[in-house]
Amino acid sequence: MPNKHVLVAGASGLVGYAALKHFAAQPDVKVTAVSRRKPLKTFGANFIAADLTDARQCAEIFGALNDVTHLVFAALHERPNLVSGWVDPVHIDTNDRMLRNLFDPLQRAAKGLRHVSLLQGTKAYGVHVRPFKLPAREDRSEARDLPNFYWRQEDYLKEQQARAQQQGKPWHWTIFRPQIIFGESTGSAMNLIPAIGVYGALLKEQGKPLTFPGGPPLILEAVDADLQARAIAWAGESDRARNQAFNVTNGDQFVWENLWPALADALGMQPGANVPQSLEATTAKEAAAWDKVRGKYGLVAPGINEYVGASFQYADFCFGYGVDPSTASWGGAAIVSTVKIKQAGFTEVMDTEAMFRRWFKLFQDEKLLPPR
Repeated sequence: MPNKHVLVAGASGLVGYAALKHFAAQPDVKVTAVSRRKPLKTFGANFIAADLTDARQCAEIFGALNDVTHLVFAALHERPNLVSGWVDPVHIDTNDRMLRNLFDPLQRAAKGLRHVSLLQGTKAYGVHVRPFKLPAREDRSEARDLPNFYWRQEDYLKEQQARAQQQGKPWHWTIFRPQIIFGESTGSAMNLIPAIGVYGALLKEQGKPLTFPGGPPLILEAVDADLQARAIAWAGESDRARNQAFNVTNGDQFVWENLWPALADALGMQPGANVPQSLEATTAKEAAAWDKVRGKYGLVAPGINEYVGASFQYADFCFGYGVDPSTASWGGAAIVSTVKIKQAGFTEVMDTEAMFRRWFKLFQDEKLLPPR
């Protein structure tokens, strides 16, 4: 029997799906995937459909999982107005309840629980509200004066750990703060691969180049979802990751305009000029045009709303559409230090341009985007 049972909450999302795929490929590891929507694939894992806002349902489901050893909590609730919703009290309360609804019954049932991985992000440094000191470090002020569900979840987890230790159940946690995550998922609120892919496909059908729709140059960092999953796997077994928060990135930086020719090439297009526009106000409305593309190429990708979700809103935010560089909330750059995680032992890096090419090719091969 496997001595490791990984429960992945949020298995249909970016990080959850990557974690599900990673752990399901490991020998002698039992994996249970939980999400409201069934993931694209389950890779042989046991799937449970669950609404983490339903306390009664959660008590029944997670109170029965008595052999779980590792929890990957990547579940996330987002408001319809994505960016403004990040400071909405409903957003904060809902994400807080989701963790509690799952973890309260799970920790009572799972006597052998060893590790919990919890996802945060650079909103821990207030990137969504105000500029922060560069590079952001895990041991600096974490913008706790700003509304954010991260602190509710983190404080709750620490409280539960203290009680568990008193009861002789010494599990540990690791918190991750990845930058912009890219990977394989559909309908996620924050996945730019389908957002850029659909935007490009519609332009390509019109014989147009891939124009850049954003604002002023912003210096950013990316995280490959599979790299994040491997960091989670490492933390679950590393003594040096116990009760620590880590920034995670691919290890390089990028500016959209400089990267744009490579993205265009990956989609089989020519790069175009800067044409600022809100993808939420334009491309998100092109449901009929996207349906024609789906039919023409026999794609398995769903309709535009189900496929891209709120990621057009997220694209506007990440591309800096409408941003005045002199008043940009993130000061024109969002750079975090990854010294801490490297010194702790996770040293993997990835070339961001190569990452984009890999994900676009995978989406093309899986018929989620038209062929190059």
